[in-house]
Amino acid sequence: MEPCSCDTFVALPPATVGNRVIFGKNSDRLFDEVQEVIYCPAAVHNDLGKRFKCTYIEVDQVPETYAVVLSRPAWLWGAEMGANEHGVCIGNEAVWGREDISKEEALLGMDLVRLGLERADTAEKALDVIVDLLEKYGQGGNCAEGEEFSYYNSFLIADRNEAWILETSGKYWAAERVQGVRNISNQLSITTKIAREHPDVRNYAKQRGWWDGKEEFDFTAAYSYIDTAAMMTSPSRYCQGYKLLDKHRGESTPVCIIVTS
Repeated sequence: MEPCSCDTFVALPPATVGNRVIFGKNSDRLFDEVQEVIYCPAAVHNDLGKRFKCTYIEVDQVPETYAVVLSRPAWLWGAEMGANEHGVCIGNEAVWGREDISKEEALLGMDLVRLGLERADTAEKALDVIVDLLEKYGQGGNCAEGEEFSYYNSFLIADRNEAWILETSGKYWAAERVQGVRNISNQLSITTKIAREHPDVRNYAKQRGWWDGKEEFDFTAAYSYIDTAAMMTSPSRYCQGYKLLDKHRGESTPVCIIVTS
C-alpha cells in the first residue's frame, strides 16, 4: 500500500504539558517531487513600486518581510508548511467542494502559506494577510509539476497564543478559532463554529442554492458535497486524527465529517 496522508494538527494549552503549543504536518506530495527545507532571512524592501513573482503571478511588495523556515516542493515559490521568526506556523491542505476549481494561474495555496509567514507576526494577522491576498489576486493554477493537479486550500495557522483554521472555496472563506486541539485533512471541516467569514459567503451560497437562508449556516454543508446533519464516525484520516486528539481534550466522542463525491 502506498502511503497517502496529508494532515495538519495543533494542540494548545491546557491540552498540552507545560503550556506548550504543538504544531505538526505530514505531506503526501508526489513521490518523485524534490522537497527542500530553506531559510529566508528578514528583509526591508524600499522598492515598493515594484512587484515580485510568486509561483505564477506577480504581487505587490510590502515594506518588511520576516525571516522564515519553509518546507516546499523545489519547483515552486511557496511552501507546504513553515514557521517565522515570531513563532507563527502555517500548514495547508488541498480541499475540493461544489465550486469548480480554477485552473487559471493565480496564487497557489502554497504561495499564500509563505506570504502569510513573511508578512505576519501573529496567527490572526497571517489569516488577515491570506484572505486579503485571496480577495485581491484569487487562487488557482496547477499545483504539481509534470501533471495536472489543482485544488482549493485549507490552512491551520498557529502562534504561541492561539490558532485558527481557515478554509476556502474560490475567494470565499470561513475561519474558526481553535479551542484546545484541532486537525485538518483533505476536506472542509468548519461547520457552524464560524468566528470570521467572507462578507458574501452566505449570500453566494444562497444564490447557488447551497443554503436556504433559514437553517443555521454550515460552511461545510454549503460548500462541500456532504450533509453534515448525517455525519458519522469513520476510519478516515480526519476522523481518526480527531479522535486521537480528542483523548487529550476530555470531551465526548467526536462526530466526524465524511466527504463523498
